[in-house]
Amino acid sequence: MSPYFFIPLVSWAVLAFIMTLVFIWALRIKNYGVVDVFWAFDFLVIAAIIWFLADGFALRRHIVCGLAALWSLRLGLYLSKRVLGHLHEEEGRYQQLRTEWGTSKFFIFFQMQAFSNVVLSIPFFIIALNKTEALSVIEYIGAALWFISICGEGLADRQLQQFKKDPANKGKVCQAGLWNYSRHPNYFFQLSIWISVFIFALPSPYGWLALICPLSIGYLIFKVTGIPMTEEQSLRSKGEAYKEYQRTTSIFVPLPKKK
Repeated sequence: MSPYFFIPLVSWAVLAFIMTLVFIWALRIKNYGVVDVFWAFDFLVIAAIIWFLADGFALRRHIVCGLAALWSLRLGLYLSKRVLGHLHEEEGRYQQLRTEWGTSKFFIFFQMQAFSNVVLSIPFFIIALNKTEALSVIEYIGAALWFISICGEGLADRQLQQFKKDPANKGKVCQAGLWNYSRHPNYFFQLSIWISVFIFALPSPYGWLALICPLSIGYLIFKVTGIPMTEEQSLRSKGEAYKEYQRTTSIFVPLPKKK
């Protein structure tokens, strides 16, 4: 079997098993929000699988696996603090879904998360299987932008985390640092990550297939589980304070606040 099919299939099988165990655990603790944590760490699992099974140029494989692992660990550890530190309190988005979905729908949701991990890793598979023994300028640019985006996403998450730590900010809207210019700087850098991965993958055979990642992530961020659900929850929890924030701050791209 071609490695272009074998490695993704192995990854999907492993992640489907992991997400089944996570679903069983989520049922026991009555907190479906843990799926976010394991979705993030699943990319670390995929990076390890690629590391051992892919046979592309070593330097290229090391870079893509290293950056994927770095991003997965950063996001996974951040979400672990947010979710695993409050297992008794399910995140508002999942409380809302709990009222709308049954157990079977949540199981399918967990499995679809595993499938999305594999689909979003298409660029990783493509890059790691490229045997060309030299990196192009485009690949270096893509890798550099990927690293910068990981740092930007981490900065935005840290600024929000520090804001929430202060009891005096309970019920208030974070407007510190990047959050003063954009309502969703974390999503901005998240989308930037996948655009960077697409750039990195372009010189590789079948690299154009990596376009599915920024398109999919962009759709989810703008239309499904990203901005819409986040803003709905913020309006429920912060009311008029968040409405004012919406009126004065860009939805996504960091732009100067309106006077």
